[in-house]
Amino acid sequence: MAKHPLQFLEVPRRDPEKAPAEQRILHYSEIYGSYDGADAASQAGRCLSCGNPYCEWKCPVHNYIPDWLRLIEEGRLFQAAELSHQTNSLPEICGRVCPQDRLCEGACTLNDGLGAVTIGSIEKYITDEALSQGWRPDMSQVIDTGKRVGIVGAGPAGLAAADVLARSGIRVVVFDSYPEIGGLLTFGIPPFKLEKDVVKRRREVLEGMGVQFELNTHIGTDRSVDSLLEEFDAVFLGMGTYTSVRGGFPGEELHGVHEALPYLVSNIYRDLGIGHRSAERADLAGKQVVVLGGGDTGMDCNRTAIRQGASSVSCAYRRDEENMPGSRREVRNSKEEGVEFLFNQQPLEIVGSDRVTGVKLIETQMGAPDAGGRRRPEPVPGSEQIIPADAVIIAFGFRPSPPEWFGDADVQVHANGRVRVDSIGKYPYQTTNPRIFAGGDMVRGSDLVVTAVFEGREAAKGIAQYLGV
Repeated sequence: MAKHPLQFLEVPRRDPEKAPAEQRILHYSEIYGSYDGADAASQAGRCLSCGNPYCEWKCPVHNYIPDWLRLIEEGRLFQAAELSHQTNSLPEICGRVCPQDRLCEGACTLNDGLGAVTIGSIEKYITDEALSQGWRPDMSQVIDTGKRVGIVGAGPAGLAAADVLARSGIRVVVFDSYPEIGGLLTFGIPPFKLEKDVVKRRREVLEGMGVQFELNTHIGTDRSVDSLLEEFDAVFLGMGTYTSVRGGFPGEELHGVHEALPYLVSNIYRDLGIGHRSAERADLAGKQVVVLGGGDTGMDCNRTAIRQGASSVSCAYRRDEENMPGSRREVRNSKEEGVEFLFNQQPLEIVGSDRVTGVKLIETQMGAPDAGGRRRPEPVPGSEQIIPADAVIIAFGFRPSPPEWFGDADVQVHANGRVRVDSIGKYPYQTTNPRIFAGGDMVRGSDLVVTAVFEGREAAKGIAQYLGV
């Protein structure tokens, strides 16, 4: 049957059902439902099949979006899953956590008043449904090359590299210090955005492709980098960014001040019932919580504190809402769940003697753009105020944490700790040690899951070239 040229007008954008705020704040399950086949096909059919697909260009991995939308409209689920995996190693995860409103859907031609195609929800549907129906990556044509690669870090960059290498006939072992794969996909992103069974299922898929995992293993203590270089033909580093950025103002060391990542990680350990780390969880029930920072990590902290039963949660950000770095969807979800936003408010001090009693803020106004094009916040003299707080969460972002063994391995870093791969090697993402490659946040700086996936995949291609595969 021919596609109706005006389907985008006759079928309005319809997102999957979302749990009401008053219900979802009582649990940590994902808040969005899923399409069935008919809904996915109907929404996919709204695509205009633009001659120049802006959605595809805006996507960091350049997914073949119009093509797999057409396959879903035609009911060809397994073909859509195969095509989706040609560009993205973690499509069901990116479908959940990518800020589509700033990427593919934001670039959709229909986003100008008619409602963008629900690309993220369809991407999630494709892999979820295909895997549930028994689809698995076709490895029948893969020939074992006998080459072996060790990967340090089972986060998105490492998993993406493992996927591409396995498809190239290269044997892969992935090492990680956590007890489960995923890195911050498992231990940083809250379950209400990404349920952990999704990551566990991806592990099963990768193991079915021949990828091996050695978890609870710290490189530098449990295993030396020299042993990796002896055992493997090449090594990929995808170790992320774990050092919190501090504000540099008084009071950050007071009792009741929490760094965002340890706060989120300990809460997820408790939710998963894993080991001693559960005891470290900061319980903010009944507290007046102030979150400092306007990125997605700040939104995760907002919504986690709400679910812990905080009496109030306020989020202070030094720019206006338009200039927030976080996903608009996550800001909206935070507002629905009861978070109060304090825009154009810059923290000057965390107030208290031995423990937090408040946060001193100063109002800002938006000035000229900085070098990155974002308008600078300028303090308004005489506008200081102190808002009460029992607990403060600092969510200003993260920096790389280069280990000491980088020096022994001749892996050089920039002054800010990011691993050097820029125009120094013959192959993409090759470090100053020609046998070691790196990608993801530890190279780029703290960024999106999908950009880490892209760099892991590109680095894997570089490794295959280096190994002559």
